[in-house]
Amino acid sequence: MSSNRRDFLKKAAIGAAGVTIGGVAHGMSAKSYSKVLGANDKINAAIVGLGRRYGAFIPPFKNKDNNIELRYLCDVMDFQLEKAAKKCQKDLGYKTKLEKDVRKIYADKDIDAVFIATPDHWHTPGAIMAMQAGKHVYVEKPCSHNMRENELIVAAQEKYNKVVQMGNQQRTSPETQEIIKAIHNGAIGEAYKAVAFYSNRRGEVPVPKAAPVPTGLDWDLFQGPSPRKEYMHDTWNYNWHWYGWDFGTAEMGNNATHELDIARWALQVKFPESVYVDAEKRHYKNDGWEMYDTMEAFFRFQDQKVITWDGKSRNGFNTYGAGRGTIIYGTEGTVWVDRNGYKQFDRGGKLVKDSKSASQEAGTALGGGGDMSTQHAENFFNTIRGKAELNSPILEGAISQAMTHYANIASRIGKGFEIDTVTGKAFDRDAMKLWSREYEKGWEPKL
Repeated sequence: MSSNRRDFLKKAAIGAAGVTIGGVAHGMSAKSYSKVLGANDKINAAIVGLGRRYGAFIPPFKNKDNNIELRYLCDVMDFQLEKAAKKCQKDLGYKTKLEKDVRKIYADKDIDAVFIATPDHWHTPGAIMAMQAGKHVYVEKPCSHNMRENELIVAAQEKYNKVVQMGNQQRTSPETQEIIKAIHNGAIGEAYKAVAFYSNRRGEVPVPKAAPVPTGLDWDLFQGPSPRKEYMHDTWNYNWHWYGWDFGTAEMGNNATHELDIARWALQVKFPESVYVDAEKRHYKNDGWEMYDTMEAFFRFQDQKVITWDGKSRNGFNTYGAGRGTIIYGTEGTVWVDRNGYKQFDRGGKLVKDSKSASQEAGTALGGGGDMSTQHAENFFNTIRGKAELNSPILEGAISQAMTHYANIASRIGKGFEIDTVTGKAFDRDAMKLWSREYEKGWEPKL
């Protein structure tokens, strides 16, 4: 496609939709959101999904200066509800309503905002349902289960004009913001390549076998938008990440989102021109893990810019000196950045600046949480009040999420493919066959 044709399509898309996922507009003024609350209005919120991640959202509620109240806790498993209820009463000093069916929470007109920390297949359908019910949404990564949902969640935000923040909390790190701004201002010359990486020591997982539904689990609600199937042993408790594509998005959706987002932010790129991957299951060959556990991905962008991904889910060797992070190469230097800060080097490899973060944010531990998560949630609340702008609006977050979907699709079809840098669509019929998924009848996400 010629550059003139590409520019024309981009401008046309922006003119038709106001803002687009692939266009030049990424944020919206806080005052443009509908039903922005006043500075002194209490925000009533709910947390949906009480697994390993929900505790990261509690600190903002503990700070009375935030004037927010946790009205509901929601989960499809009884003991997680009960456990979270005890913790929240202890931490917050008041009882919170408990609910298994999120639809009942969305029907409560007093709820202003929801945190969605469910399994991946619920993120976009749950977020769209919340926006349709008039709620602002903080949606954990991945913001979508597939590329069609990636498009839908952006379209829903535009249609319902709600504050929608993606949970890629490093966007709120002051140190990361500082070094990304410096890169954009030429601190390492022209940034041309980024290497994003992640290493973990995940162990062997059971081979799924048909089993009774665990006591207290609403298996129907757990599946939600996903087509109904019989329960398999050990599915509901985290291992859904690795047991096929019904519920999870593999390690790309689970963790690569964070580092690929920093890489794309640093290089100031949008959709890639192409993606190629080498992805295999390398460890515990006979266990229940169904996806790749090792992936190298290569994304080429316009202007000869490149992002690579080195992901090792079950090999804890820290190839780059840490469990996760991003290295950005420029014509005059290099930056190494992770959740603990950054290091800047000149072209000769000499350290010229070292900034250690004061934040305490988990790296590769299950669930995570810490100061960045707290600040990211507070940024969400302050935007609802009209006092701030989102650090990771869904219009921006979804572009980074697209990269994880492209890599997953390439791994599943066994080949790379080219991508339209304006629309984000794949120029490959096999890739487009995996653009969406099959839904349980009546649960299809609709605008």
